Amino acid sequence: MKLLSFEYAGRASWGAVIGDQVADLGRAFPQYPTLQSYLAAGRLGQVQADAATVPADIALSAIRYLPVITQPEKIVCAIRNYHDHHREVVAAGLDRELSAFPPIFLRTWRSQTAHDAPIVRPHCSESLDWEGELAVVIGKTGRNIPAAQAHEYIAGYSIYNDASIREWQFHAKAIAAGKNFEDTGAFGPWMVTADEIAPDRPLALETRLNGEVMQRTRTDDMIFSVAQQIEYASTIFTLVPGDVIVTGTPGGVGWSKKPPRFMVPGDVVEVEIEAIGVLRNRIEQAA
Repeated sequence: MKLLSFEYAGRASWGAVIGDQVADLGRAFPQYPTLQSYLAAGRLGQVQADAATVPADIALSAIRYLPVITQPEKIVCAIRNYHDHHREVVAAGLDRELSAFPPIFLRTWRSQTAHDAPIVRPHCSESLDWEGELAVVIGKTGRNIPAAQAHEYIAGYSIYNDASIREWQFHAKAIAAGKNFEDTGAFGPWMVTADEIAPDRPLALETRLNGEVMQRTRTDDMIFSVAQQIEYASTIFTLVPGDVIVTGTPGGVGWSKKPPRFMVPGDVVEVEIEAIGVLRNRIEQAA
């Protein structure tokens, strides 16, 4: 099942996608006003039965998409987690060593934007880069989760464009400065529940800029698997429902090209992941 967060008629809600319509579960179950609160209540296993009681009476074309989880407690992002991306980093003369542990940083929820919403290029930079990534939404609370049990904690899968302000990323070894500008982390269009995608199933991922393919890979090229990332992150802090694991980008980012290529206002960037869908954003200049 596809679950999404959205705004309709001036009201924020969440619901299930049924064909080209939406069943407004936030309206039907006001005690769970957000998808995150529904996950926290442990009701995901009942979502199909709940959705069956709600009419799908809102057209997808009529909603304004919101980030799938609008205010996650944590957005845990992996750095250099594909073999082909590691190779292009080495080719650029940067660190040659593969990490022994998953390198991570945190995004803030205010840095997010939604499907069909702008990714905003700030005035301080012209190096806005794309990073198409698989996102994992956590469905239940866990600490010190063994990798072998990690999939029990996954609510579903989505798409992220971890758009980066490159020179700010490289101000220091800690790269979070370039990863947290507002309206740069695109997240959507929806979450596909974990029962729809088998654990460790390799998924095709493609990023396109104005229709031109920039990145193309399969998720089995990851250096650290989804399960390993969950194990590592949950060793550091308790994972809670609605937390998001953004699993790293493959090769083909703009700064690696010769000459480097970045997104400019007017561009349209799309990230497509097999079995999930297409995340689409236009690029706008900050006001």
